[in-house]
Amino acid sequence: MALQNYIAGKFVAPRAEATREFFDPSDNSVLGEAGESDAGDVEAAVCAARTAFDDGPWTRTPAKERADRLFKLADLIESRADELSRMETRNNGKPLREAQFDIADAAGCFRYYAGLATKPHGQTFEVPDPNIVCQTVREPIGVCGQIIPWNYPFLMAAWKLAPGLAAGNCCILKPSELTPLTASRLFELIDEVGFPPGVAQLVLGAGDPVGSALAFSNAVDKIAFTGGTATGRKIMMAATGNLKRVSLELGGKSPNIVFADADLDVALEFAMFGIFAGQGEVCSAGSRLLLERSVADKFLADLSSACGRIVVGNGLAEGTEMGPLISRVHQRKVLDAIDAGQAEGATLLCGGGVYDDARAAGNFVQPTVFINTEPNMKIVRDEIFGPVLAVQIFDTEEEAVRIANDTPYGLAGAVFTSDGSRAQRVIRRLRAGITWINTYHPTFNEAPWGGYKQSGFGRELGTYGYEAYTEVKQINTCLTPQRIGWFAHL
Repeated sequence: MALQNYIAGKFVAPRAEATREFFDPSDNSVLGEAGESDAGDVEAAVCAARTAFDDGPWTRTPAKERADRLFKLADLIESRADELSRMETRNNGKPLREAQFDIADAAGCFRYYAGLATKPHGQTFEVPDPNIVCQTVREPIGVCGQIIPWNYPFLMAAWKLAPGLAAGNCCILKPSELTPLTASRLFELIDEVGFPPGVAQLVLGAGDPVGSALAFSNAVDKIAFTGGTATGRKIMMAATGNLKRVSLELGGKSPNIVFADADLDVALEFAMFGIFAGQGEVCSAGSRLLLERSVADKFLADLSSACGRIVVGNGLAEGTEMGPLISRVHQRKVLDAIDAGQAEGATLLCGGGVYDDARAAGNFVQPTVFINTEPNMKIVRDEIFGPVLAVQIFDTEEEAVRIANDTPYGLAGAVFTSDGSRAQRVIRRLRAGITWINTYHPTFNEAPWGGYKQSGFGRELGTYGYEAYTEVKQINTCLTPQRIGWFAHL
């Protein structure tokens, strides 16, 4: 049976009963079918959420009870971790060890926001009038549409749902039509926990019409989107109808800067981890490697040799270090970007193609590194979202910073150096929201995630992620009610 929507506390087929196949990217075999929703299905979900928020019990449910449900959900996720990890790998393609990390992190995310729900979320101010107590409280925004990508299907669902539900909102999740499998399984667990009808809902289908209907709806109070910058722009425009709150986590072309005094063995491993983890299908991927000239030749020789030893294959196979890309369409897009890099004059250090063995049935692309690049090349400026690394050379610290910031994006960046002062100088000059020193990619539920410039705005995770799902209300209480004598005739 095809995967179904979850609306008003029940699993239901889309109104038109349309379906779409989804695939295992390692060999493009059909994994199953999912319902294909239309704008009418979105409207049904929005109406149920609207009723649940305006008239239902969730917003009046004590924080501890909301927290208890999220804690139970985290426990259920952990109890099904092996099943969920394998489902994630089969539908997304990433190596099993990465999927296992994602599922554990998702459980931790629900548990983190369950704990945060019961913590203080207001302030009291000392104001000039001693007869007035001035305070603020945080209240849920309302109905929240949440649109997530295919690269972290389960974890991104947690990043959106956990803070939204913890704060008392009613949430409508739209997963990617390419990776609906684990999102559907998550909602089976949500149903098992027993959230009130309309509080947490799932609508399957394509960005147009499902995502666009959520963004345009005047009954939706907030839209949270993770995905491409072009789509983010469309969502911003659609949201102007009722000026709904918008959070956008978009693309990146992040610099990974290696100075000559760095531990080069460590820097080499993280240069590879930064771009080849998740097949490079990661918004914060270190897709630009900035090398100090004096160490570039040896570093690149070591990098080329190491790339040739990466184990590329089915994510469920033991020892796999890099899996397939999500689809044939995306594989072609990445290969076109590689062709464009060569046409513009960049040199392939390694990779650049596909495999002519059994992996040809899947969407595999070889780990690819370009050298002799120029700042205006597409492979340097455009987000490729695949295992393609562009190398840039610098001579001075000032030049490294200039090259690093020469991008319309500003999501992430890293600095490798043994000089602590230099590390702090450079990292503070990077125009990016998530940065690392002598490491790459560690992400924590406790710390904010988001970017500068065209990488979006707003923050997820940490207390910032919770606050993004709340409104701030000011309350002024008069301790001793008394007339003020403003109107003489009273």
